[in-house]
Amino acid sequence: MEYPGDMLNVKAAPSLAALPGRLASLDQFRGYTVLAMFVVNFLGSFAVVPAILKHHNTYCSYADTVMPQFFFAAGFAYRLTYVRRSASMARRPLYLRYLRRAVGLIVLGALMYLGPDVAAALFRPPPDVGTWALRLLGRNLFQTLVHLGVTSLWIMPVIGAAPRARVAFAAASAALHVALSYRFYYDWEMAFPGIDGGPLGFLTWTVPMLAGAAAYDIVAGSPHAAVRRIAVRGAAMMLLGYALACVNLAAPNNAGPTGTAAAVFVEPPFVPPSRPVNYWTMSQRAGSVSYLVFGAGLSLALYALFYWMCDLRGLRWGALATLGSNALAGYVVHLALDELIKRFVSPEASAASVAGLLAVFLGCCYAAVRALEKRAIFLRL
Repeated sequence: MEYPGDMLNVKAAPSLAALPGRLASLDQFRGYTVLAMFVVNFLGSFAVVPAILKHHNTYCSYADTVMPQFFFAAGFAYRLTYVRRSASMARRPLYLRYLRRAVGLIVLGALMYLGPDVAAALFRPPPDVGTWALRLLGRNLFQTLVHLGVTSLWIMPVIGAAPRARVAFAAASAALHVALSYRFYYDWEMAFPGIDGGPLGFLTWTVPMLAGAAAYDIVAGSPHAAVRRIAVRGAAMMLLGYALACVNLAAPNNAGPTGTAAAVFVEPPFVPPSRPVNYWTMSQRAGSVSYLVFGAGLSLALYALFYWMCDLRGLRWGALATLGSNALAGYVVHLALDELIKRFVSPEASAASVAGLLAVFLGCCYAAVRALEKRAIFLRL
């Protein structure tokens, strides 16, 4: 990568004069996302829990809306820090800073997602090393932190570019994912099966991350009109995501009766499908373009609400601020506590038991993150 000149020339960088050091809306939005992650990840393994709170890979449930919001928040913060630091940092050290951060996320993710299996294999070697390695590197590795790191690397060349360039880059990335999925990738990813889009998932996770970058530009450029502008774009992207999902009907066996709504529309998000699924179905496992475009739009709409409540109306929730300011710590803590608690609980536990355990789980997660906050310990990469 070439670095012409010593200082960055950030295209279409908005004025920062009207923005505070930290945006309350971003911390609150991120805190809500962390809390939602706690809830759906803990509840997902219990039979009694409603379907909308679980991952299904055949439609977009509430649980599936959480991960795109992390990428949205990451993209917002990425663009915000990039623009601010570009005023005083040379291009090379700034890019190296983000390169180290992305690689750090990938390494941390690899340790968390692969470490237990690798450690177990040292004591009991797998019978088929090739299959074992493929499962680890093709499935287990590509989860949230690794996807965040890889996607951050992928969009690095355009994070300082003009808005139109970023939109074009997101569209090209999504189009490449469609082409590769039709060529071979969708069938492989679903049969493997993968997680969160698998090794090529970064192509569509680009969409919510760059949507977050766009939201930052709107807030910085026109703070008083930001709610309307972000909400309108969010609604448009949700409609586009649903329209893309309706391409499912182009498959010969999926068309509904002629002259009916079923001939034109598939079930909306949060409703199970009545027809066979394919690439155009909203699926977190496939990382399908319809799912990530819809998820990016919903993230925009939710952030518009948080911006109105927190930055314009002055509302704050202490618990969300705690979770939002130390999201990485919350992620690590909740995985450890989730595994610990579920060792002693049956997936067939009653609704009352699950509700009580959820309260204990949330309380422990919050207490751990709050204890870190009191000691000014924040996990950053």
